[in-house]
Amino acid sequence: MSSRASRGSHNDVATVVISQKVRVGREDDYRRWQDRTSETVRGFAGFEGTELYPPESVGDDSAGENEWVVVFRFSHLDQLSSWLDSDARRELIEQGSDLFEEPPTQEVLVGGTPVHDSVTAVISHEVRPDQEQDFVRWQEKVLAAQWAFPGFMGSELFRPVKDVQGKWVAVFRFDNRQHLDAWLESPAREKLLDEGRAFFVSYDVRKVGSAFGSWFRFDATSEEGAPPNWKQAMSVLLALYPTVKVLDLAVGPQFAALGIPGYLSLFLSNVMSVAILTWLLLPLLNRLLAFWLMPGRAQSLRTDVTGAVLVVLCWVMFLVIFGVTTG
Repeated sequence: MSSRASRGSHNDVATVVISQKVRVGREDDYRRWQDRTSETVRGFAGFEGTELYPPESVGDDSAGENEWVVVFRFSHLDQLSSWLDSDARRELIEQGSDLFEEPPTQEVLVGGTPVHDSVTAVISHEVRPDQEQDFVRWQEKVLAAQWAFPGFMGSELFRPVKDVQGKWVAVFRFDNRQHLDAWLESPAREKLLDEGRAFFVSYDVRKVGSAFGSWFRFDATSEEGAPPNWKQAMSVLLALYPTVKVLDLAVGPQFAALGIPGYLSLFLSNVMSVAILTWLLLPLLNRLLAFWLMPGRAQSLRTDVTGAVLVVLCWVMFLVIFGVTTG
């Protein structure tokens, strides 16, 4: 596995972002292998959390290459290094070697400030010898240009980690994927890249993000990753359907009596639905279904099936209730 590593300056938290091009048709095998990897890493000191991002969830051009991204976080660099250099991990890599089109790559970030509810780009650079200072000044120009783009939330530059790897890594965040893509595809960035090629030999881009953001944040200080998108979608539907139906029964007639036009009453109902979901029902579901939603707890097929069946039964229950009461 080739490695790209960088150092930040905020704290000792260490993160590794691993990109893996999975062979077409081996996705299920890869998921099972990654589940074993995640279960193993939880036994290592300092482990804080992990997330897995399939190609369709990161929205990168690399999706066509079936590239998956997995993130591991540890409290300190030495603890992360113990995991990366462990016999257990080497054995797992050997077991999964036939799953990949080519050796996976990784960026190790030391320090930095975790930010939720954003889409993150991780860009590693192989800087030319004796061009480090010019590269840093060029990154400052990039940052100044980024601030002019909608949705930009900040950027951090990570220096190489001694005796680990020599790549520099820039990490920047936007509030959504559309704004991130607008920057990545902009003429302003292309012009800056042309200028920056005098300072670096090559660069790689990785995107990391979650589809539903803070609707599935389990704790304000938690490093748990978001659940898989299918669990998020099932949970949103579980909360959304009864909310919309109750509002239609309780508020709809009131809006009609007041003479509010249909398009406006629909908008107001949607505002109330989103507010109820965001601040009431989904936080409640996060607690009630934590055994199934939290990646750190849902580690078996039995748990996945149990949670899914429970959610489907709740769907059926609401359908029956509203069918009887409004039929």
